[in-house]
Amino acid sequence: MNVLSFEQFLRSTAAEGDAINTLFEERLFDLVGVLHKIAQALSEDGIPYELIGGLAVLVHVEEADPEHTTLTRDVDLMIRREDLEKVKEAAARHGFRFRHTAAVDMLLYGDTDRARNAVHLVFSGEMVRPNQAVPNPPIAPEMKRIHGGEVMVIPVADLVRMKLSSFRLKDQVHVKSMDAARLITPEVEANLPAELATRLQHVRETE
Repeated sequence: MNVLSFEQFLRSTAAEGDAINTLFEERLFDLVGVLHKIAQALSEDGIPYELIGGLAVLVHVEEADPEHTTLTRDVDLMIRREDLEKVKEAAARHGFRFRHTAAVDMLLYGDTDRARNAVHLVFSGEMVRPNQAVPNPPIAPEMKRIHGGEVMVIPVADLVRMKLSSFRLKDQVHVKSMDAARLITPEVEANLPAELATRLQHVRETE
C-alpha cells in the first residue's frame, strides 16, 4: 500500500506564493473531503470504481516527483454503466444527489447545486466524447492511501491512455506532467496504440 502525503505536496507549492497556496490548499482539502465521502459510500456497498482525471494525475505524480504536480479542480470517478443505480443509492445515503445535465452525470454533495463540489462520473468501456480516440479502459484500480483515507485509483498506464485519447489542452498538460515525473515508462509507451503513441510524441515535441 502506498502512503501519499498531501501536506508534503502543499508545502512544496509554497514558493508559488502564499495567497495562491492558501487558495489551492483550501480547494484541495475540499476535493479530498468529497472524494473520501464518495469512496466510503461505494466501498461500503462493494461497488467498483476508480479515481481518474486531474486528481488521479496529481496522486501519481506527487508520489513519483512532487516538483511536477499540477493543479486540479474536479473529482472524476469511473464506474460501470450497469452499476449506476447502485451508485446513486449508495451516494444518496452519504449526502450526495444525482444530477444529469448537458450530457454529464454528476453527484452533488450537500445542499448546493454548484458543480464545484460535484463528483463527475464517466463509464468504463464507453467514450465521453465522440472524438475520443479509444474507449475508456476497464476498471482495474490500485489502492492508494490519500490523506488518511483509502481510495481506488486508476493505474498509470490506463490514465495515460485516457489522457491521450481525450487529448484536450488540459489532458496534454497532464501528460507532460506525468512524462516529466517519468511515469510514462518504455513499457507504458510500448503498449500504446499507434494513434496514441503519435499523440504522445506530439506532446513531447510541443513546448
